[in-house]
Amino acid sequence: SVDASLYQNSGANMVQQLAYTLAHANEYLNHINNSPSLRVIFEENSIEKLKVMFNVAIGSNYFFEIAKLRALRMLWQTLASEYGFNQNCHIIATPTKRNKTLYDYNTNILRTTTECMSAILGGSNTVCNLAHDAIFRKANTFGTRIARNQLLILKHESYFNTINNPADGTYYIEVITTQLAEKALELFKDIEANGGFLKQLKEGTIQRKIK
Repeated sequence: SVDASLYQNSGANMVQQLAYTLAHANEYLNHINNSPSLRVIFEENSIEKLKVMFNVAIGSNYFFEIAKLRALRMLWQTLASEYGFNQNCHIIATPTKRNKTLYDYNTNILRTTTECMSAILGGSNTVCNLAHDAIFRKANTFGTRIARNQLLILKHESYFNTINNPADGTYYIEVITTQLAEKALELFKDIEANGGFLKQLKEGTIQRKIK
């Protein structure tokens, strides 16, 4: 499991989010590959069946967030194929905390709705909505019910569950997806060429670039 929401909620741009997530996952694959005992355990349990999960935070840039999720799948397939790992991944998407307001908090309902729409259209496997009052109030029945109802409306009234991969072939989204994937791969290669993700994290390079 890779928590990619850490990067989005810390302020990373989309290219950084994708590159850091990929580099994060690469550290795990490297560790498995270079550890004979782990490798044996994984092979005994069929390494092809094991699936990586990505927890992703979705922002309000509607089309770009759709493209971000699609680019993440492309990048993971490229990386996983190099290790002989399962190229399928499970994406869990949650609305970001960065743009939620304290004072006009009902606006958060609109923001989380469009963010959940991006998550669905981008092909996430699981969508966990964020309650409109989550950043300033403890979990409560009303907030949880509204968050759940938003998803139910998208499913039963907007029919978001009836079409598989609706963004496929959409020129604008396809172009953004390709550009995000290419730029993220470039940054990923730069990270690897400069010692790898863990080294840059320990040195504070990743944190500095996000800041």
